[in-house]
Amino acid sequence: MTQYRTRQVAELLGVSVDTIRRWCDEGRLKARTEGGQRVVDGADLARYLSEQDRAYEPDSVLAQSARNRFTGIVTRVERDKITALVEIHSPPHRLVSLMTREAVDELDLKPGDLATAAVKSTNVIVEIPTL
Repeated sequence: MTQYRTRQVAELLGVSVDTIRRWCDEGRLKARTEGGQRVVDGADLARYLSEQDRAYEPDSVLAQSARNRFTGIVTRVERDKITALVEIHSPPHRLVSLMTREAVDELDLKPGDLATAAVKSTNVIVEIPTL
């Protein structure tokens, strides 16, 4: 059974440790105390996450087949002669895209803009970190 400390849950969800403690106190997240530390069972965390609303997506986005969509704020745009790097902060994720400069220029992307990264891939590698 995988268990997470409040610090780990906060890091995974992109919120503060105080927020996790408050959610536990309110009963939003199930936690128990072990050795003076609150711990959240992995299955309870998965249940909580599956009950949450979907990530923010603007109403203006057209329907499409891509399911891995991350809406966030553009934090960096670096252009060279042919390519451009665009970074989007979509808590708790940071996405980086390498695209043509022409595409970035057409979208007029700049830091502070709201943008959605649609990720479509034929390979997904899943890793299990050591805790």
